Amino acid sequence: MPPPAPPPPQHTAGPQTPDSTGHVPLSPGGPVGAPAGPPAAATAPDPTATTLAVLLIGPAGAGKTSVAKYWADHRRVPTAHISLDDVREWVRSGFADPQAGWNDNSEAQYRLARRTCGFAARNFLANGISCILDDAVFPDRPVVGLGGWKRHVGPGLLPVVLLPGLDVVLERNAERTGNRRLTDEEVARIHGRMAGWYGSGLPIIDNSQLDVPGTARVLDEVLARALASPPSW
Repeated sequence: MPPPAPPPPQHTAGPQTPDSTGHVPLSPGGPVGAPAGPPAAATAPDPTATTLAVLLIGPAGAGKTSVAKYWADHRRVPTAHISLDDVREWVRSGFADPQAGWNDNSEAQYRLARRTCGFAARNFLANGISCILDDAVFPDRPVVGLGGWKRHVGPGLLPVVLLPGLDVVLERNAERTGNRRLTDEEVARIHGRMAGWYGSGLPIIDNSQLDVPGTARVLDEVLARALASPPSW
């Protein structure tokens, strides 16, 4: 009698190959907060090596975009720069320019741009990429204020105000072109409203006498303090 046939070979699934793209799916729904800094017992947090999200606030001509780009370019960890004005201007036909008057249409486009920026920031953070956003957030206009940024980006967002003197802002604004350049009267009005950030508890940098690299260095110092003791806002 022939011996029984050997049982068929059993195939077991090998270990799954990790995703080589480095993609981390963005969790649906809630915002993603920036990772916390090192514990208090450790050395002072190093903002240049920490994944975080920063919101740079200031009037037109404060240097927000220049500082944000420089800061992002010179970090030791991957960092993205997201400008709300750039995203608003993705709308070509039908763009609602706030300079022509703030109305329901311009506000709707602002809200849409902010949601888009917030989603982009959360996606970058979820994939280990820091981001710095810049926007002229007014302290006296809650409808387009900090609450929306916190809601769209997350509680880990670190807001910092750039507020040089009016004469500096006017000079810088005069160097602008296109729809980014405002009238002197509008610049003065915006600058006056931005003074409302004093006493808000947010860190404020007067970069009147600082160049872009110097302002970026001060920004790192401010962020180190914010990581060690997060502001309440």
